[in-house]
Amino acid sequence: MPETLIHNARIVLDDEVVDGHVLLQDGRIAALSHGRSALPGALDWQGDWLLPGLVEVHTDNLERHVMPRPRVQLPMQGAVQSHDAEMASNGITTVLDAIGVGDPYGDGFRSRDQSDLLRALDALDAAGALRADHHIHVRCELPAANARALFEPFARHRRLRLLSLMDHTPGQRQWSDLEMARTFYTGRKGWSDAKFAEEVRIAPERQTLHAQPNRAWFADFARTHGIALATHDDTTAEHVDEAKALGAQMSEFPTTLVAAQRARALGLSIVMGAPNVVRGGSHSGNASAMELAREGLVDSLSSDYVPSSLLQAAWRLAQEGACNLPAAVRTVSHGPAVACGLPDRGRIAPGLRADVIRVRDVGTTPVVCETWVQGRRVA
Repeated sequence: MPETLIHNARIVLDDEVVDGHVLLQDGRIAALSHGRSALPGALDWQGDWLLPGLVEVHTDNLERHVMPRPRVQLPMQGAVQSHDAEMASNGITTVLDAIGVGDPYGDGFRSRDQSDLLRALDALDAAGALRADHHIHVRCELPAANARALFEPFARHRRLRLLSLMDHTPGQRQWSDLEMARTFYTGRKGWSDAKFAEEVRIAPERQTLHAQPNRAWFADFARTHGIALATHDDTTAEHVDEAKALGAQMSEFPTTLVAAQRARALGLSIVMGAPNVVRGGSHSGNASAMELAREGLVDSLSSDYVPSSLLQAAWRLAQEGACNLPAAVRTVSHGPAVACGLPDRGRIAPGLRADVIRVRDVGTTPVVCETWVQGRRVA
């Protein structure tokens, strides 16, 4: 693989920003130096930012490409190609594709077998057609009777890296505010008020029959097979205590300050939503990611459902003084990489993967101009 020298760049390191140059060789960062390079053939980045490639631990973006309209499903391979290109164009060089398994209501995308994704990823990878490095994050909907069966195709696959335990039952966690839940389910899913009331009524039965046994089963699977485990939408200190007891390493999207503080006290990595930062608050009325960041309670950001929000959120954290720019960049690179067991990326340092992105300020908004994965430009 030919070497590439990039110079005249503002390089965002762990704790500082330096003007310098970086040598990429054999898929790794071979050297890092201050100042410009006089070597012929060096790529002049004209003072643009050089950041580590972004690491995304939780994105539902693939679902949007597979099912762009209600009840309209497109072939998986084409959807993966479009999703992959969108990741790379937004500077995301490593992505954990979040696949929901289980639907208590039996009428959604997550009630179906999604194992075509694995075949599509492997075929595209074998053909050298993937831009980003793809892994799998299986989101386990605990109250669903079919969660374990739908998980089975992913259980032994080499791409599986993270399991998260979810429970979107109206009246708890993300949907503790029943009126916010009613607005979502009647608006997004088209439920009538009567159906919503009936689902709330039977929710305790689903908890007993499915949620509690599934929680124990998936936690045991993660522990036995060395897969990272996350809980989802922790709302109380007791939720976080339960997560720790189950062996979770991550608390995804804690919905309250109390839950985030408890996660920090117990040593869980805290993941918040980048759209929450960009929008200035949670779409479901929960904790503000910006405010948690000001309290030092955010280790990682996830683009969740808007890929472009990942880099924008890091910039917003720095612009609004929640932290400095190197710390903000860590929340979208090194933080998530370490949380999901990928210590070979997410920083600009010799010996690590040559996953880097070129970013230019356009007004107050960062724009990804180039994306490099293992020393090869992919976008």
